[in-house]
Amino acid sequence: MDRIQALREEITATAKQAFEQKLFAGTSGNLSAYIKEENLILITPTCVRYETMVPEDIVVIRPDGEKVEGHYEPSSEWRLHAAIYKAYPELGSIFHTHSPYATAFAVVHQPIETTLIETYFFLGGEVRCAEYATPGTWAVGENAVLALKDRGGCLLNNHGVVAVGKDIPEAHLRAEYIEDAAKIGFFARQLGEPVILPKL
Repeated sequence: MDRIQALREEITATAKQAFEQKLFAGTSGNLSAYIKEENLILITPTCVRYETMVPEDIVVIRPDGEKVEGHYEPSSEWRLHAAIYKAYPELGSIFHTHSPYATAFAVVHQPIETTLIETYFFLGGEVRCAEYATPGTWAVGENAVLALKDRGGCLLNNHGVVAVGKDIPEAHLRAEYIEDAAKIGFFARQLGEPVILPKL
């Protein structure tokens, strides 16, 4: 099996899992993988429900948006992914989610604080907020690039979440930890003032 087909299958399986975990909802959110040696981005298609998605639906594009393979159009957020891969070519995968607890933090422009040790180990520290930009524009990615410096993910103000990794499993894990940290942070605020862990 060639690398592109293998990644298509991995993207599809992981996207379906993320949908079941409620990291994705409806057709919102997107997932990509990057083949640096061939300068190719594999990304979920636009407006296709995750329940029905099959590996052949995954779109292959160049970082400038040129479609190489696929019968659908790429996610409308392909520019977000392309901008991040350009800035951080060592990355192999990007998750863009609208997971509810983390997105709630993004809506009120509050970073997810380092109240759990996992935020240091898996995310590099506080999950910062990236300035708002119109979805689907290059500016969304450019703003995310700044917030992702030395981090495994960031929030997109009034929009959603980005998690990144060297491969799909790492990006997925970070997306899970961002949502988990946000959920615990939300509940902690109902009880009192969260205590921030000192820098490791």
